[in-house]
Amino acid sequence: MANEPLFQSASVAVKICGVTRPQDAALAAALGASAIGLVFWPNSPRAVTMPQARSIVDAVPPFTTVVGVFVDQPMEEVIRMAVSLGLGAVQLHGHESVDHLQRIPCRVIKALDVGEYATSEWVSAPRERVTILLDAIDPVRRGGTGQQIDWRAAARIAGQRRVILSGGLRPDNVAEAIGAVRPYAVDVASGVERAPGVKDHDRMRAFMDAVCRP
Repeated sequence: MANEPLFQSASVAVKICGVTRPQDAALAAALGASAIGLVFWPNSPRAVTMPQARSIVDAVPPFTTVVGVFVDQPMEEVIRMAVSLGLGAVQLHGHESVDHLQRIPCRVIKALDVGEYATSEWVSAPRERVTILLDAIDPVRRGGTGQQIDWRAAARIAGQRRVILSGGLRPDNVAEAIGAVRPYAVDVASGVERAPGVKDHDRMRAFMDAVCRP
């Protein structure tokens, strides 16, 4: 278990985040995405309710990891949703303390800006429990901004541990990003949308094709 990755994939894993519709989740799984992300932070334009979340979870096969995204929400709420929905992981996108780790009943993805990586307490957390996601962290919107991060800085971190690369990824740049950073996985939200939370199926196909391209 100590070396088992969060997502199972023969190559670079893909997480499609900010899913709000069952049909988008089903297509993501059919195209080979290893995970989908459901945003439970109410301030996000991609936020879903519990009934929406249940319908989305029911639309994907068991081998697709469902990740719940939270921002500085009460840990009791995070745990309750993780248990109720059977989440494979929770993604923490705020200022959450690593002290909560032992209470969380599943794997954890901690979103960090590349600039805060070196000083974050999450870096020393057990790697079998915590995977780091590198993103452009906006102080108001948190993630899903479509802003690209510093790939060179991300590559240095990816040389030390498994990381999920996020931030401004699209069908036309994800292959370049993978080549530059060598991440374990990539995460996309706005790059495959036609509106916040509404995925564009052609863009999803193009993104997956670009990731899988030799």
